[in-house]
Amino acid sequence: MSIRLKLTLSYAAFLMLAGAMLIAAVWLFLRVMPDDVIRTTMGFVPNRSIFQRSFLPAMGTVLVFLLMFGLVGGRILAGRMLAPLARITDATRMASSGSLSHRIQLEGRKDEFRELADAFDTMLARLEAHVAEQRRFAANASHELRTPLAISQSLLDVAREDPTHDHGELVDRLHAVNARAIELTEALLVLSRADQRPFTREPVDLSLLVEEAIETLLPLAEKRGVTIETSGDITPALGSPALLLQMTTNLVHNAIVHNLPEQGSVWVETSVRPETVVLTVENSGEKLSHQLVSTLTEPFQRGTGRIRNDHAGVGLGLAIVKRITRVHDGSLTIVPRSGGGLRAVVQLPIPWRARAGGEEDRTFRPGR
Repeated sequence: MSIRLKLTLSYAAFLMLAGAMLIAAVWLFLRVMPDDVIRTTMGFVPNRSIFQRSFLPAMGTVLVFLLMFGLVGGRILAGRMLAPLARITDATRMASSGSLSHRIQLEGRKDEFRELADAFDTMLARLEAHVAEQRRFAANASHELRTPLAISQSLLDVAREDPTHDHGELVDRLHAVNARAIELTEALLVLSRADQRPFTREPVDLSLLVEEAIETLLPLAEKRGVTIETSGDITPALGSPALLLQMTTNLVHNAIVHNLPEQGSVWVETSVRPETVVLTVENSGEKLSHQLVSTLTEPFQRGTGRIRNDHAGVGLGLAIVKRITRVHDGSLTIVPRSGGGLRAVVQLPIPWRARAGGEEDRTFRPGR
């Protein structure tokens, strides 16, 4: 049976039961009570023999009326109560068929059905955004992976058509193209794995991860003439050390690469707030618009366009940072600096109430 039929029968049965109990109470009252009590209550004493002959048929008619009234009224009431559920069901069917743009937008007072409809609308909006993001990512990934393969094919075609071509130069170019394809593939794997929540959460000090990331990237900073300055506290967090190190390394790498041509600067700071721990990475560079900065966490977006250089990356650095931050229940905020460059702020939940220790300044400069 449908829910509407069950509710209808329930309403009718309840009404019949209430009517039968009321009739039984009246029957017992008129049959058992003394005449003086009945006269005091009702103002007269009915003829008991006539009452007994006519009561049961009359009450039977009343019960039949209550049954019909309960069925019709129950069906109407059940239909009105279940109308919001029908709209939610229709929206669910549309979503299962692939249409995620539909919204229930249930009006009326705030009740359980309204809360369910609002929660379902929110889920549809997030799912629609996620599907759109995945489609854009798949299209961009296909385009990016096709580029090195097409270049390799062109180089091999040239070598086949011109046997006298310098094979040493061909090997070098194929090596560079292949290295870039491997870099892109590895970045795609990191990005896909970052969304997988099942990982071991361990106590991590973000300030130590900053030191490790800077030690790794210091040769690149020296090559580009970029000065890295760090300051901050012991910054306890809870998460995957490997993923958080990847996040920190990507932020610092991005700050080094997208910087001034010479005498650039990078500032890295860790701090502890009442409810969160914060990692801030700032860098000098050209002035960027808010509109451009808002797209930098999208896969394959680069702040200086799609011009490739020796360390331009594959456009997934900040996208990986965003994913890793999200799976650690944190937030990533990127804004342009007034003097040029970017300011990236990562906030992660603090695993325990920690006291901020004394601030320690550490400066890494090229040539030191």
